[in-house]
Amino acid sequence: MKKKKYLVTSALPYANGPLHFGHMAGAYLPADIYVRHMRLSENEVMFICGSDEHGVSIMLNADKQGVDYKEYVDNWSKQHSELFKKYRIDFDYYGQTSEPYHAEEVTKWFHALNEKGLIGTKDSRQLYCSDCKNHLPDRFVHGVCYVCKYEEARGDECPHCGTLIEPEKLIDPVCQICKSKNIKEVTVTQYYLLLSKFHKEYRKWFETNKHWRKTVWPYVDSLTKKELVDRAISRDLNWGIDVPLPEAKGKKLYVWFDAPIGYVSNTKEYLKGQGSSDHYLRDWWKNDDTNIVNFLGKDNIIFHCIIFPVMAMASGIINPPYDVPANQYVNLAGKQFSKSSGWYVDANSALERFGTDALRYYLISLIPETADTSFVWGNFQAKVNNELANNIGNLVNRCFKFLKKNWKDGIDAGFFQGFHESEFGLSLKKKIVEHGILLDQVQIRKGLDMVMSIGHDANNYFSEMAPWAQFKEDENTAAKTMAWTTQYILALGVLLSPYLPDLSGEILSFYSDILTRDQEVELYRGNTEIFDKIFHKGMKVSVKPKALVPKIDDDVIKELEEELAAKT
Repeated sequence: MKKKKYLVTSALPYANGPLHFGHMAGAYLPADIYVRHMRLSENEVMFICGSDEHGVSIMLNADKQGVDYKEYVDNWSKQHSELFKKYRIDFDYYGQTSEPYHAEEVTKWFHALNEKGLIGTKDSRQLYCSDCKNHLPDRFVHGVCYVCKYEEARGDECPHCGTLIEPEKLIDPVCQICKSKNIKEVTVTQYYLLLSKFHKEYRKWFETNKHWRKTVWPYVDSLTKKELVDRAISRDLNWGIDVPLPEAKGKKLYVWFDAPIGYVSNTKEYLKGQGSSDHYLRDWWKNDDTNIVNFLGKDNIIFHCIIFPVMAMASGIINPPYDVPANQYVNLAGKQFSKSSGWYVDANSALERFGTDALRYYLISLIPETADTSFVWGNFQAKVNNELANNIGNLVNRCFKFLKKNWKDGIDAGFFQGFHESEFGLSLKKKIVEHGILLDQVQIRKGLDMVMSIGHDANNYFSEMAPWAQFKEDENTAAKTMAWTTQYILALGVLLSPYLPDLSGEILSFYSDILTRDQEVELYRGNTEIFDKIFHKGMKVSVKPKALVPKIDDDVIKELEEELAAKT
């Protein structure tokens, strides 16, 4: 059977500050789980990401710190990459848009779009600081919002009312470079992506994507039904990729134009580093057999569902995406995460305190697939203690301690037979198959719920059979119960692999002497008949059982809740 190809991306994180749980649950954990699922389903998968490293905010913050722009983004890119590794988010490649290989790819795209007549110039009004002699696009200027009168509106957006700001309309504008109020309007010429010219072609393609989420397709439909609006792709800045035309001296390509091309340039760089014979376009991005899937938050929908697909199709360089499973927002105790106001949780310190499994588990349960969700410390404790520790960790520990104590030489193969044909085995098979369908459809929270329901089934079976009582009456009856319970647990270990790779590895270590990778894949796909082959020589516990999921103390949560309350 020919393997399917999947090219999976996560939105490039902006190299301008720490990542929080909202980022993790919104764009990176879902993609990582989907990639692991597709690999266990025997597909060919590439997982690409990297830092988004241009733009006004980076320039302002680097200037405030008195560091070089490149040094600034390199530092944040390194921190983000290290954090992803700690959370077991395993990209095949994590690149940087400030590197020369990326500028080379972006330049190619600009020329291709320009030659197709999709790039043109337009005059517009822009604020200009008469004191420091700088143009003031976007966040280079702050002022009073002309809608809600909020006094710290940015030149791109008002944080208070959410209005997309037209900077020249700001009341009492202030230059964010030199803090001068000596600001005037000037006429500037900028380069535009002429999206309006591609409306008909775009809509023809867009109509084929009704498999997109209900939170994505109708929203994009409403924005694009009548027209596409041209967007400026250049700025008068001194950090970024040059507009590659001799008459455009001093102008840089705006960050939103170059950033998504980072997926493509990073793929090329990855294959080059691997010494692969694959061509990044022919074999991946421009291959009709490749499903391109972009994971992101809802704030990136316009770029990934409208602008970048137009750039892809109009340039002819790559194919547009197959799916864009955009998520809503994860808040903190009901309010948006905000580093500037201190309303956030440090993802590094949380990891040091609670470990990868506990945080991944709770964050997966918060993936905002259809609506905003909220991180709450008390709910975190309850999910970990009541579900992960009790439902999974406790079952595994009790089972293997009892097995190791009473069957030191192992349980014979005969006791394992018949499970997959029993009502328990048939129910398990049905749930495994349904689980695979859910993840194929990127319904990750429902997928995890399905795995945990198997955990409940396993616990119920183990408790109702009560092998500790059976052992006193008939050792063989107890042996069968233990043999069947270990098959339940093996299925749990395999199915948890996309979600909690570390815990999955701990569980599967009990089966390392008898389980092959091919058998693991077969079981993941729902072939429960493979149990008989896996246990054809029986099973002996050679790994010392231990508590796999530490419970979280009330005192710890109380302390964290008090810390958060002090920030309000």
